[in-house]
Amino acid sequence: MKYHKPVLMKEVIEFLQPRPGGVYIDATFGGGGHTRAILQAEPTCRVIAFDWDKDALELNMPPLEAEFPGRVQSVWANFAQLAHHLKKLKIAAVDGILADFGTSQYQIVHKEGLSFAVDTPLDMRMAPSHQHITARMLVNDLSEKELSALFWTYGQERYGRPIARAIVAAREKRAILTTSDLVTIVLSCVPRSRGKLHPATRIFQALRIVVNKELDNIKAFLSQTLMHLKSEGRLVCISFHSLEDTLVKQFMREHKDMLTILTPKVVIAAQNEIADNPSARSARLRAAAKI
Repeated sequence: MKYHKPVLMKEVIEFLQPRPGGVYIDATFGGGGHTRAILQAEPTCRVIAFDWDKDALELNMPPLEAEFPGRVQSVWANFAQLAHHLKKLKIAAVDGILADFGTSQYQIVHKEGLSFAVDTPLDMRMAPSHQHITARMLVNDLSEKELSALFWTYGQERYGRPIARAIVAAREKRAILTTSDLVTIVLSCVPRSRGKLHPATRIFQALRIVVNKELDNIKAFLSQTLMHLKSEGRLVCISFHSLEDTLVKQFMREHKDMLTILTPKVVIAAQNEIADNPSARSARLRAAAKI
């Protein structure tokens, strides 16, 4: 089963530069596309693949294990726990670390609450067994002011205030339980003339980021990368949201004493890749090498 189409594959290998016998971390395994590319680029290297979405590992790891026996290993965990799991594996340092912070199309379709196009319970948790807070809790429990701030901070939604007001009014009549409940409320507040962007896109994005603590996890992950990179080891990060990209850019700049920035300008997908894979349109890659 195809999980999702990885982006910037050529650029990932170009900046990661897999070494003979090297050990690499794919911090966001997903469909395994980047892991496969690393294993193919250097036939003697090894990849340790992290993902907190158990479905991703169960669907996509067995074929890679069969194709590259002894060269790929999975870790069911969020990349924010990188140091803990490397310690358990008795690995002090690796030759490169890759993270693709994007949400796959498979997850959007199959995880409850992520798609505004499918009517499912308003959940949004990537790893329900690891998480407690759901999007349903947020929209039914937060105050109007808190919801408005959430929609602006994490979604840059300029209609966040009227949407928050409409949510509070709607839940006084009955709880907001499904994606269609929320979409109906958003559509009552946002003009439909927003080009290709669905009016609920930014609201769902903001809730997903908060439910999954995505920015906190990225900060925690980045803070652990330097101590686990060998000299001249590479750090490659792909972001799909300006808030994610800002965290990566700031981290690399703040650690110029330990990192050589390889991408003075952010790397974006070529037009032919965007035509073939529209998801690549918002991808932003930054890379650095440990001094």
